[in-house]
Amino acid sequence: MSKLDYSTQVTSITGQSKDLSEYEGQVLLIVNTASKCGFTPQFKGLESLHKEFEGQGLAVLGFPCNQFGKQDPGSDDEIASFCQLNYGVSFAMHSKIKVNGADAHPLFKQLKSAAPGLLGTEAIKWNFTKFLVGRDGTILKRYSSRDTPKAIGKDIKAAL
Repeated sequence: MSKLDYSTQVTSITGQSKDLSEYEGQVLLIVNTASKCGFTPQFKGLESLHKEFEGQGLAVLGFPCNQFGKQDPGSDDEIASFCQLNYGVSFAMHSKIKVNGADAHPLFKQLKSAAPGLLGTEAIKWNFTKFLVGRDGTILKRYSSRDTPKAIGKDIKAAL
């Protein structure tokens, strides 16, 4: 099992650069999101997981991506506003990134390599692919867009 590189740099949706070390020791649910997708209502379920388990050590990290059907074309400010206004998102959202291809963000390169998808493919197929990372940084599992946040709850409880 591969471990997350906590020195990986990410940018918050408000433009602050940070590295993942601030999440060390927490269980992470890392998700590529989109504002105009059939799975967009999963923001509600992700927020529920965040509220239910944040006090026990879960951090939900959202990363908007416009690579699938151009379903997140807005600016970071527009995305942040949409998520807050429509779904009350209070978990950590980050600047828009690419999850596939030569320009894929280093975080998603790590996640895809450690937890390949169906038939061993690394490419992310669609918005709302989710990755569960244990407290020790072990990349535990990959979930498809169809896996609802509620269905992942039992795995999060086990990891906590």
